Amino acid sequence: MTQETGPRIDKWLWAARFFKTRGLAKTAIDGGHIHLNGIRAKPARTLHCGDRLDITSGTRHVSVIVDALSETRGPAAIAQQLYTETPESLARAEAARAQRAAQAEPRQGGRPTKRDRRVIHRFNESVG
Repeated sequence: MTQETGPRIDKWLWAARFFKTRGLAKTAIDGGHIHLNGIRAKPARTLHCGDRLDITSGTRHVSVIVDALSETRGPAAIAQQLYTETPESLARAEAARAQRAAQAEPRQGGRPTKRDRRVIHRFNESVG
């Protein structure tokens, strides 16, 4: 019988700050939103350096390679050292960001001035 040395997937996802709690990570794994090396993962499965994780959260899809193992949650700067995002994932994120920027309509105007509100009130009183 071999001893598994890596952390559980749900603990690692929490430590790498993909999820705020380990329970949320477990729910995502149980829901089929996490794939380990192309196969649907289970929460108790252990991770090893070099494993590929595909994480789907809402409309966001991230693919990462595990660089380091940790079972404790630390600062964000340290958590980012636990993985490397794949080039395909980075390209997908950039394309989604560009699409959102293209769809966003610039805000015109702003809050009405006191004069504008008076005109609006006069118009509403004359109509109603």
